[in-house]
Amino acid sequence: MNWRQRVGAFIGGFDAGQHHRRLRGFQATRAHVNALIAASGPDITARARWLVRNNGYAVNAVESWAANTVGDGIKPISKIADATRKEELQRLWLAWTDEADAEGLTDFYGLQRRAAREVFIAGEVFVRIRPRRVEDGLTVPLQLQMLPSEMLPLHETGVAQNGNAIRQGIEFDRIGRRVAYHFLRRHPGDSTDPGLSGEIVRVPASEIIHVIDPVEGGQLRGVSKLAPAIVKLFLLDQYDDAELDRKKVAAMYAMFVTSPAPENPLAPLDDEEMPTGVEISPGQIVRLDPGEDVTVGQPADSGATYEPFQYRTLLQISAALGIPYPYLANDMVKGSFSNSRLALIEFRRRVSAWQHSVMVYQLCRPVYARWMDAAVLSSALTLPGYEANRVQLLTADWLPTKWDWVDPLKDANAEIAQIEAGLKSRSQAIAERGYDAEQVDREIAAERDRERSLGLDFRRPGSPAQGVQAVPTAEDIVETEKPDSQDRPPTAAEEA
Repeated sequence: MNWRQRVGAFIGGFDAGQHHRRLRGFQATRAHVNALIAASGPDITARARWLVRNNGYAVNAVESWAANTVGDGIKPISKIADATRKEELQRLWLAWTDEADAEGLTDFYGLQRRAAREVFIAGEVFVRIRPRRVEDGLTVPLQLQMLPSEMLPLHETGVAQNGNAIRQGIEFDRIGRRVAYHFLRRHPGDSTDPGLSGEIVRVPASEIIHVIDPVEGGQLRGVSKLAPAIVKLFLLDQYDDAELDRKKVAAMYAMFVTSPAPENPLAPLDDEEMPTGVEISPGQIVRLDPGEDVTVGQPADSGATYEPFQYRTLLQISAALGIPYPYLANDMVKGSFSNSRLALIEFRRRVSAWQHSVMVYQLCRPVYARWMDAAVLSSALTLPGYEANRVQLLTADWLPTKWDWVDPLKDANAEIAQIEAGLKSRSQAIAERGYDAEQVDREIAAERDRERSLGLDFRRPGSPAQGVQAVPTAEDIVETEKPDSQDRPPTAAEEA
């Protein structure tokens, strides 16, 4: 015990800082997260990828995360005031999204989903911006190449020829800005790619997008979101396999035949006297020798603690991953509607924060800016005054996929009440569903025109979509409620 620990034990204070018997084995490291990732990062990433390939809970968690954070895609809605130029820009962007992937396997929104999966599994992913020639025939001469975490070696640390510091594959200038990344030319674990093994290439930082969700200040590289759950996932998988094997072995023995002891136990057995298994079938009659007895096998049950133990373990894994238990285990039986709704709301808050602080800020906005630069320079898009008003013209709302309503009718009525009370606008409500209000209004107007031309009307009676209707005044209401003189009974004066 050093002098600080002795002073702490004498003064007292926080139990968490003491070194008494209960915390004697709790020796937490003081190393920075960068040192820990450099030492353990490759093993953590390899184990996380193994679990995703082989463990049902792990792959379900990853797919659930990607589906909720990206869904059909986080899409931009330009804030350009000129409606004609905005529509032209949106059409060009939509056409380019199909050409965005340099590998040609998916579109830009598919790349978003792959990025979300990689950040969950490896803690980070790299996207290299690939400018193309105009003669390549692309809508906009730009494509994106996704590079996994392993392509940037953690052991690449030192001093570059220009005097810059290289830390975990990232090159920094004298004031700490990222200026380059030192990538391997091929994946270190891909034996199917011959040649170029171990060769490193320097790529300027302006051509790389590093998507990472850091957990500590000063963190350079990512760590898998599966890290806090890897041990429990692996051990639970082993426990399940052992339980399954035990039940399988026990079920192989249907019955046991007990024979009387031989007269001379020391005499060697003939081949005919060697014990052998007996195959049985339904309705079979088996003749036994005198003195033999049959005992039916009774395999031991898993026990009453098997399912509760698994449930508690999966709850711990769910908390470690930040994935609701029903999403992790596909178990929709446990939990009431109210509890499930609370868990879903909390999960959506986390997802929404990650969407805007990581996916939109780190990936979507830089790609959008480079795309618009390339579109204007290649004359695929005409925006007068772009150089002077670039920041303003780049402004866009990034709309994620709308959340599915837990109770559609109640949620819709609540939203209508908010709009009518002036607590939110229709534009905000439409944007929360992942659509552009101006485009929706244009589509509604076009549908109304088409319905009128065909003599159709699919709207419900009394709907605001029926058009502007005259609002009855107070006098109209009073006049309507006043009984007609011909219908009311005559008064006494009238009878006289």
